[in-house]
Amino acid sequence: MIDLQTQDAKMKDIIRLAETVANTKSSVLIQGETGTGKASMAKFVHEKSGRAASPCVTVNCAQQPEMLLETELFGFEKGAFAGTVSEKRGKFEQASGGTLILDDVTELTPKLQAKVLKVLETGLVDRIGSKAGVPVDVRIIAITNKNIAECASSGKFSESLYYKLNNAAMLIPPLRERTSDLKSLVATMMGRVATRSGRRVSGITEEAVQKLATHNYPGNLRELEGILERAMMNAQDGVIRATDVAVGASAPAAHQGAGAHSIDWEAEAQWAPGRTLQEIERAVILKSLAFHNGNRTHTARELGISIRTLRNKLNEYRKAGISV
Repeated sequence: MIDLQTQDAKMKDIIRLAETVANTKSSVLIQGETGTGKASMAKFVHEKSGRAASPCVTVNCAQQPEMLLETELFGFEKGAFAGTVSEKRGKFEQASGGTLILDDVTELTPKLQAKVLKVLETGLVDRIGSKAGVPVDVRIIAITNKNIAECASSGKFSESLYYKLNNAAMLIPPLRERTSDLKSLVATMMGRVATRSGRRVSGITEEAVQKLATHNYPGNLRELEGILERAMMNAQDGVIRATDVAVGASAPAAHQGAGAHSIDWEAEAQWAPGRTLQEIERAVILKSLAFHNGNRTHTARELGISIRTLRNKLNEYRKAGISV
């Protein structure tokens, strides 16, 4: 269950709105900077709704080419493509009765925006290759870190779809505007990091918390959790002290993971002579993965590729007998 405890007045208002909207049929639009917890708020709305016992399905609209995303969202009929011997239910159908979360909704292509709009207007999903729509009962929660109103006014996003999604809108404040929540967020995140990493600490000093409060967190909650994870790794006696916390000028270089030094990509480029592009790519991926202590999310973000692409590359290396 998603627990959204807060001391911040703005967040309290947003949580109250989320609880009110949850039991309506309205679409929900959640905006905010990267890392502010938009996905958690979307799941909170689902859990507080009468749809909580039904599926909650999330689709990232930015991670796939248009054709693949279209098949994932809307499905297809048997024979719609060469070699398809059965039908496929898309995410709209899989979420019927429940909630479909469209993450990075502003990345939908115009074609897919039009198809999503049609579902919202008619309650019917057009599978690829179908001549008749399939009825669905699904609530849409759209998430974006962009100013969707500006995207609509500039023609980059369908105004009609924007108006349909904007029935209930929430703007999640950045962490720098809700510093009263810092201490409770730290406690929650330390427990989560401990579970994930196996590295447990017994507490954090007030001086360490005060040092954390000096940073403005452009990466918001996600950045805070990464800083805490490094601090927990640095803690020698089971307690996080101010000297274990690296923020601001003392923080590791940009795009850095839990390691002690950033990758010198200019130096890595010197590997090129005598090597194929594939070898250079493999070396860079493996070096970045090692640098981030095997964390695929951090590695993919640094390299500018999707998690799926990274996973496929690593599978290729394993098949070739390369230790990953």
